[in-house]
Formats: sequence, C-alpha cells, structure tokens
Amino acid sequence: MTIHFARGDENASLSESDFRDALQTTFDVAGNPKRVLALPPDHTRSDSRAGELTNLAHQILGDRLTDVMPALGTHEAMTEEELQYMFGDLPRELIRVHDWQNDVVTLGEVSREFVSQATEGVYERPWKAQVNRLVAEGGHDLVLSLGQVVPHEVIGMANYNKNIFVGTGGDDGINESHYLSALYGMERIMGRCDTPLRRILNKAQDDYCGDIPLMYVLTVVESLQDGSKVVRGIFVGDDHDVFETAGELSAKVNCIVVDRAPQTVVVTMNPAKYKRTWIANKAIYRTRMLIGDGGKLVVIAPGVRTFGESETVDYLIRKYGYRTTPEVLKFVEENEELQRNLGAAAHLIHGTPNGRFHVVYAPGGLTQEEIESVGYQYGDWQQLNSFYGVDGLQNGWHTDADGEEFYYISDPGLGLWQSADRKEA
Repeated sequence: MTIHFARGDENASLSESDFRDALQTTFDVAGNPKRVLALPPDHTRSDSRAGELTNLAHQILGDRLTDVMPALGTHEAMTEEELQYMFGDLPRELIRVHDWQNDVVTLGEVSREFVSQATEGVYERPWKAQVNRLVAEGGHDLVLSLGQVVPHEVIGMANYNKNIFVGTGGDDGINESHYLSALYGMERIMGRCDTPLRRILNKAQDDYCGDIPLMYVLTVVESLQDGSKVVRGIFVGDDHDVFETAGELSAKVNCIVVDRAPQTVVVTMNPAKYKRTWIANKAIYRTRMLIGDGGKLVVIAPGVRTFGESETVDYLIRKYGYRTTPEVLKFVEENEELQRNLGAAAHLIHGTPNGRFHVVYAPGGLTQEEIESVGYQYGDWQQLNSFYGVDGLQNGWHTDADGEEFYYISDPGLGLWQSADRKEA
C-alpha cells in the first residue's frame, strides 16, 4: 500500500497547513525533485483547492516547478480572468496549454477483450491510452497530479488517473471513454469507485505508466447546506489505494440521500465556473437520481452563454439536441459527424432527461429559441431567481412564491443527490 500521506475524515476541516504538510511529504518521498510538472484541473473545478495547492507547490519548490499544465481535457484554454480566478498570481510563464487534438502521444492500448469484460460487453473496441507529450516526454522527475475526488457522470468518482488519461488525453481516448460510459449508463456509475472506465484507466496506468514519475494529491471537499465549502481530506500516493481511500471519504460526504423524491428541484450554477451547457449540465447529471417521475429541474445559470466547448461540439449540440438515448444512438448510427465526435454524443445522452422529468434552463446568454431548439424549456434566470428566492438560500426543502414545495441545491457539481427509493437504482 503506497499511501504516503492521509489526513482527514468526514468531520475534519483542513487548512493551508495541512496542504503544506501533504506537499512537503510528497516532495520528500519523491527525493527532492529538481524538475516538476504540476497537473491541476482548470477553473471549472476550482473547489478542488488545486489552485491553492499549485501555488503552495511553487512556494515550496521555487524554480524547480518548471511547468504547470491545467488538465483541460476538451475544455478551451483558460483566459487570463479564469487563470486569475484559479491560480491568482502564479507566474504565467509556467502555464502550458494542453492541446487534446495535436499534442498527445499514445502509450499503448487496453485490449478489446479487457474493455469488453470491463463494460460487460457494452463496448468492444480497444482503448487508446493517450497523454500529453509533456507528461510522457518532458524529462520531469515528478509529475504532480492534483485534484478532487467527487462523484462523476463518466467515471463514477472523478480524478486520480482520469486527470492523466482524460485531463491530458487525446481525441480518441477522451471521446471513447465518455461514449462507453454513456452506453453503460451513468446511473450505474455515479458515486462508485469501481466502474468500467476506472478499470480501463487503472489497467492503462499499470501497463504503460511505469516510466512516468506520477504522484497524486487528492482532496475531498464537502459543500455545506449554506453553500460554503470545507476540505474534509487530503491524500497523497502513487497507486490505486490512494484513490480508493479518498473515494470512500467522498462517498460519505458528497453522496446525499434525500428521504423522498421532490417534484421540483432548483439549482444555481456559479457563473464564474459554468459558461456553457457542456459543463453546466452537471446540474442534470448530479440531480437526475433525485427528481421524482414527471418532476421538474430548474437550472438557474446566468453565466451560460453557449452550448459546446468548441465550434464543432457547439454545432453538434445545436443540430441534434438533448434527445432521448434511443434517438441519440440512432443519430450516431446514421451520422458520420457524430461517429467522429463520440464525446459529443455521450454528452447528449448524459444531458437528456429521457422523458422522465422536465428541464427548465435559465441561462444568461442563450435565447428562448436556442434553449427550446435543443429540447429544454426556457426560463428567465432573474425571474426564477426571485420566484424561488434563492439568494442566500440553504440547500434543502423550501417553498416558492406560490407556496409550492421545492428542493434547492447550490452548485450541484460538488455532489450527487439521490432519493432514498432510487439509491440503489
């Protein structure tokens, strides 16, 4: 078991001193590294505290921290405003931009047989283990992967080697990872450590990362009822044990079981983080197991101004919309442009309520026509903000201006909500 540092529990409240201890342990175990690459997430995952950890690493290491590459996956390069939000005054000359389509290498393949077994026959193609060239060939004596373990729609629990193979991965690896998980079914995945894609990534790490000096620093962060965030744990290690330990704690503090299914769920999305439905649809993923049949999800997202992370993905979302899963699968079967962009197809599957509930989307920069064209109902975010009285509201049960009951969640990307009768669905 190679957990080098473990601190916290479901009642802990960790601080900068704990972060420093974890990082110092990391650098001591790594033998006082001279050339370090840090891989934090981008600003959409700022609650991980990875921005703060990156800055502390720079304070401790100085010029031995040679490169900081946000693990963008398919996300766009961060703007100066987003860099400031995430990393503060970290020297910008350290920042490297991950190009998921042009700057990756393929380390090897996870066999078709292994993928088929892991997915219970749902997906039967080999999976390419791809990483950014800087990770594999940068000449670093420590690759420091930073991030938060939290429920996730593609892999069950986010981070660990997902930060490597998806966060710094390539076109094929990212697209197929998302699609095979969508086919398997997100409600069978979310909140679990042992999932098909995790087995595939673990196999890829075991087989192809032996020469990469990886070390993981994983946080577990709880969002309290008043919307404030508290770090419950920080864990350092270099193999699967560290992820599983962090995942056990995340399951305790990030998976919320509600006694009964509400017919109306209202969520607010932080405009500094959520600017596209590509990311803001975590509102749907993380609450879909909570909402009652025939119910309604109200997404108040004033920062959302477009759909996709790129022109191509934005075009595909606008063209095909968030239709039912059978419809999307038929679109994939009949259209080569979706076959070439399986990650986009997976996103459409993830974002559909599949006719079980309704989605009222209230963006800051998309028109009613645009929202309705992709299959959602439109809402005015300011009117809904007032109607539900969400400013300063605590998570939980409330009544709206008409006296009707609703369940409120501030920033659902930080957890997974389920009704008691759907917990084992």
